[in-house]
Amino acid sequence: MSHTAVENPWPARRPACALFVGGVRSGKSGFAQRWAEARAPRRLYVATCAAADAEMAERVRLHRAARGPEWACLEVPLDVPEALDALWAGPGPDADAATAGVVLLDCVSMWIANLLGAGLDDVAALARVEALAASLERRTLPVAVVTAETGLGLVPPSPLGRRFLDVLGLANQRLAGLAEPVVLAVCGLALALRGPLPEELELRP
Repeated sequence: MSHTAVENPWPARRPACALFVGGVRSGKSGFAQRWAEARAPRRLYVATCAAADAEMAERVRLHRAARGPEWACLEVPLDVPEALDALWAGPGPDADAATAGVVLLDCVSMWIANLLGAGLDDVAALARVEALAASLERRTLPVAVVTAETGLGLVPPSPLGRRFLDVLGLANQRLAGLAEPVVLAVCGLALALRGPLPEELELRP
């Protein structure tokens, strides 16, 4: 008697992908860090910011000190999808990154700025966003993604500024479509846009 293999109708659920969005100094990065720290004792911070001057270098130093030794850091200004795919593929040469149980990508808005600054047009930049979304859908670890909500401000006077808002807005929509929870940070408060608000983000007296 022959047996025909039947595809499992209940595929294994991917680890969580959480999106944290908000304005400048809204608390979004802090909420993402708190979410990640609640999920694994060893964590990987994927930074898209390039320290191009002394002031930014000092900001980076302070951020690293605030995260603590449980965090490894990988600086990836441009090739974010490729860096994440390499991580999903298994342990690499970076021993600290290989032991991480959760990933924090901070932030998509800076990454989009880097792509446009490198000369990509809108179509090419959005293709990179699709590559990021595809990588996140292949994730093997929980991922927190941070991005800026810039649609509530004034329209920039420069063509590049307007392009940035358009591309980032479309990127945020694409990533929000695959993430849960989606958390909006406003004035240091966390609001759930999709899914329940994680317990570690709830306001405490």
